[in-house]
Amino acid sequence: MIKSKAFIDELETISNKTFKSEEKELIERAIEVVEYAHEGFYRKSGEPFVYHPLEVAKILASLKLDTITLISGILHDTVEDSNGKVTLEYIKKNFGKEVATIVDGVTKVSKINAPVGNIEQKKKSETIQKMLFAMAEDVRVIFVKLADRLHNMRTIEFVDDHEKKKYKALETLEVYAPIAHKLGIHVIKWELEDLSFKVLYPEEYYKIKELVAEKKKEREERTNEYVKQLMLALKEHNIKAKIEGRYKHYYSIWKKMKEKNKKFDEIYDLIGIRAIVKDIKTCYTTVGVVHQIWVPLPGRFKDYIAAPKSNGYKSIHTTVITQYGEPLEIQIRDYQMHNEAEYGLIAHWIYKEKSVDLKQKWLSQLLDWRKELLKGSTNLSELKNELQLGEVFVLTPKGEIMHMPKGSTVIDFAYAIHTEIGHHFSGAKVNGKIVPISYKLKNGDVVEILVNKSSKGPSLDWLKYAKSPRTKAKIRRFFREQEKEKLIDSGKDVIRKLAKRLNTSIEGLLEHEKIVDFLKNHNLSIEELFIRIGEGSITFNDLLNLLEKPKESKKAVKNQKKSYKNLIAIDGISSIDVHIAKCCMPVPGDEIIGIASRRGITVHRTECKNIKNIDENRKFKANWISEESGGFFAAIEIELDKNERLPEIMNIFVNKKINISSLKVSDSETWRTVFAYFTIMVKSLSELNELIKEIEKKAGVIRVRRK
Repeated sequence: MIKSKAFIDELETISNKTFKSEEKELIERAIEVVEYAHEGFYRKSGEPFVYHPLEVAKILASLKLDTITLISGILHDTVEDSNGKVTLEYIKKNFGKEVATIVDGVTKVSKINAPVGNIEQKKKSETIQKMLFAMAEDVRVIFVKLADRLHNMRTIEFVDDHEKKKYKALETLEVYAPIAHKLGIHVIKWELEDLSFKVLYPEEYYKIKELVAEKKKEREERTNEYVKQLMLALKEHNIKAKIEGRYKHYYSIWKKMKEKNKKFDEIYDLIGIRAIVKDIKTCYTTVGVVHQIWVPLPGRFKDYIAAPKSNGYKSIHTTVITQYGEPLEIQIRDYQMHNEAEYGLIAHWIYKEKSVDLKQKWLSQLLDWRKELLKGSTNLSELKNELQLGEVFVLTPKGEIMHMPKGSTVIDFAYAIHTEIGHHFSGAKVNGKIVPISYKLKNGDVVEILVNKSSKGPSLDWLKYAKSPRTKAKIRRFFREQEKEKLIDSGKDVIRKLAKRLNTSIEGLLEHEKIVDFLKNHNLSIEELFIRIGEGSITFNDLLNLLEKPKESKKAVKNQKKSYKNLIAIDGISSIDVHIAKCCMPVPGDEIIGIASRRGITVHRTECKNIKNIDENRKFKANWISEESGGFFAAIEIELDKNERLPEIMNIFVNKKINISSLKVSDSETWRTVFAYFTIMVKSLSELNELIKEIEKKAGVIRVRRK
């Protein structure tokens, strides 16, 4: 039984605030609900499960978040883990719409596992999309989820399953820590990285820890000396400051050693100091004082106050050479900057009247990504990659600062300014000189985009030079829009033929109950239906079967489609809904490739003639991850010397228990041979090859080939 009063007192101490009486009542009620929901449940550590949500609430309190967020943290697992005892509707009724929205968002995120590392069989591949979209609904969702993950990582040593433990650490390192970094929540990011590092690379972790401990006392003494030196100098200039030592985290040390190919002793910035002063003016005065004490290292001065990072980070960084001949990095910022540097988006959310959607450009970009993903102009792997990217800042000719993903080119810059400027790009000047479209932007570049208003639009070649996923999405969308009218007209022609065959009008066909249900189930408008028919992702036969096939057949087809997502991995990610191409009918064992279309991902055989001219950006690596007990359609063509041979061929199918879906027979152009076209069901390529070999042995068979 949790002592509510003692817990609330603890939350008040941690958050350094006093709750109102109505807030205390809500927290007490939330504790009662979470105890009821998790009654009889225990964590791997042996503790009652209820301790986890309460620890999450403490983490949120340490971040100085509001009572709504604390209550959401207490209740975040109740809907998912209570076996129906606590519903979202109950939470909404008893704790309000905001708490229900946050709990719902966290529940959705918690149900999915991210595609990480090189492991192919990871479920629910839409993690990042869903996570960030849930976050876009209410940013507090990600605050609660980060706190939830942080506590789980703090207690991960109690997890027995080594693979699960490793996966969670990798997911934390590749998804949650980068999100915390992008949102500027470094106080969480650093701890998540070190905890993941400990699980994934235990030998390296303990080695770094040992090396750090060896000279810890020496470094602390040296740091204290630098702090006193700077404090004395600032006092002489009547500058009040809080000065503290900074120590590099284990993961960042190891990462730097790997990236720079250096030994531990060669990492010079293991320590640093930070000066926190009253305002911006004093920041710049402090820089002058620092440079009077120690010699500044050329090229190591960074002014993030004049040019903040895209996540809002502001500070001045300077590296100096001390009296001991060692480099020392010093950060200088005011108190507001320091708060935002530690807590990032949380600080903006608390102190900027919660206008986070206006303050944080990155959050608004999530909504752009949502549009691009829904339109099929980009994909999840690109979104994940963007999370991992660093950034450069460049300037427009008017001095406006633009933050771009690291590796961006001038074409990326053009589209970042405005889509139409990108579409009419004709060249670029960097620092006053003409540069090629492939030029990679560097920090401090002044970039001018040259525009040709009479140009018809972008070239597909630009995709080779665009590095930003957002730029690529805009170029792809342009070409889709160009083809839109043609696709609609083509789709209408197919609908017209179908209406004629069924002896009805176009209007009557589109109002047919089964067509209306189809559009609703696939979230399609009439126009989108025409487009999909026009591009071939929905065919005449698809619609004919929809309208004419009996329910049993439809159910069988539905079940078959449903199974594909666990059989094929796309870019190493399983559980993606895919479609099997009807033109080449791949079966398990074939070399395959995924092609992106408005319909989703369609899987073809790699030698399929219909994909030869497909744009490379629409192609995805695909592979089989298991074989199904059911069957796959395959088509074979058999050339015979005469028609009478067919019964013998049919006997082979019967003996091998191969189901025949369709059979068509036709004479050759010379009338000397007969062609039989079979559509059959097989389990794998090996079964199909064995069948073909058996048929080839029969007398009168001239050749057998797969269609």
